[in-house]
Amino acid sequence: MKKNENLKELTTILVAAIVLAVIVSFSNRDLFIAAILSFLIILSSNTLTKKIVAYIFEIDVKISFWKMYQFGFRKDSHFKFPLPMLWLPLILALFSKGTIWFFALLEFDVDAKTERVSRRHGLYRFSQVTEWHIAWIATWGIITNIIMAIIGYSLGYEFFAKLSIYYAAWSLIPFSSLDGTKILFGSKVLWAVLFVIATIFFGWGLIIQI
Repeated sequence: MKKNENLKELTTILVAAIVLAVIVSFSNRDLFIAAILSFLIILSSNTLTKKIVAYIFEIDVKISFWKMYQFGFRKDSHFKFPLPMLWLPLILALFSKGTIWFFALLEFDVDAKTERVSRRHGLYRFSQVTEWHIAWIATWGIITNIIMAIIGYSLGYEFFAKLSIYYAAWSLIPFSSLDGTKILFGSKVLWAVLFVIATIFFGWGLIIQI
């Protein structure tokens, strides 16, 4: 069962990397190979970091494609089945002729590990996974991408650095079930700090030539 889940996550990351590479290379096909290799590193490092932080919190993290669950603000305004949003970045790239890079593509779910559920302290059970835990898992994924961008730029891989910064910035969007929403609900201060940092680096990414 665990092996199948890991294979599913690896497939999700691969498909996501291909879709994002198509978006980036929409107006310049020569960028496709470099883009897909870059996104494989960006998505894999983001996912690996989340899993490491989750492991420290004794939580399981499962990566999947971003899905929409509601179409309104009322609790009963929801889809009968979650709507996968894999098509949205492609549609935006098509209608904008490759000028809009929409990188919000993946989300993650959490489950408490068995060890966490069974842990006791006196008469109290500490098994609850809080929004704070989830926020920190998402936060470290974004921080990893920013660090990877700095390393990439230092080594002369400006294209990789730009994509990594853009992915980190898009991940901060507080919408639907994206990472930005998880961080915002966990800590508004943390989200604000990350937003300022990501904005600075995003501005830097705009001037990187590719």
